Amino acid sequence: MTTSPSSSINKIEALNSLRVLNISGANITIPYKEAVIPYLEQISEGANIVGAINTVIIKNNKLKGYNSNAIGFMHTIEEAGFDPHDKSAIVFGSGGVAMAAVFMLNWLRIKRIYISSANLVKSEEIAKRIAGEVLPIEDLLKRPLPVNIMINASPVSGVEEQPEYAEIISKLDIPECSLIVDFNYGRKRNFYQEKAESDNIKFVNGLTNLSHQARSTLSLWTGVDVPASTFREVLDNIL
Repeated sequence: MTTSPSSSINKIEALNSLRVLNISGANITIPYKEAVIPYLEQISEGANIVGAINTVIIKNNKLKGYNSNAIGFMHTIEEAGFDPHDKSAIVFGSGGVAMAAVFMLNWLRIKRIYISSANLVKSEEIAKRIAGEVLPIEDLLKRPLPVNIMINASPVSGVEEQPEYAEIISKLDIPECSLIVDFNYGRKRNFYQEKAESDNIKFVNGLTNLSHQARSTLSLWTGVDVPASTFREVLDNIL
């Protein structure tokens, strides 16, 4: 979708074109994940709680929105062998992806969720809307963090993108952490990956989540279930 975020007419026209062209559905990306919701006739329960969608399907000539970020994330940590029961997590970010991660962790009944981002207001909104407690960036290095999984749901993970933040992540004391998940991919120097390597922690980058997300999206559009490994093989060849 390439319309201006401020143009409601263009959003309506773009969505209606799915019906006119008999298209099964579409993906929605930044900055439309929240803005497009008022123009849909239906929204899944999970997407409604998250407050953001990234997948639209046409069902019975009605537009319905889903959040496959959350579904993809669930399968990503499942594939990594992470059991959230009685565990703690920290999620970096305050946008739609962070909301999806917090929603899924809460739905899987993880014990505790910390939310940390540069935008305290939005972090607090996620905590209030879904779950979690806000941990300001300036408090990250004050004590060891009792977390078992660390998730980067922000758009930044390259050292060259934000060197000051990369230094903070490198100094985190996370002795109980067994898995680091980054929703991003394609960074020359990924400081979350470097942290995982230095602390001997399992690392999963965004291509794994994207593969599971693609599987979920295709299934919603067509009813066809294709293994996530098939999507991952294609992504590895083109990215």
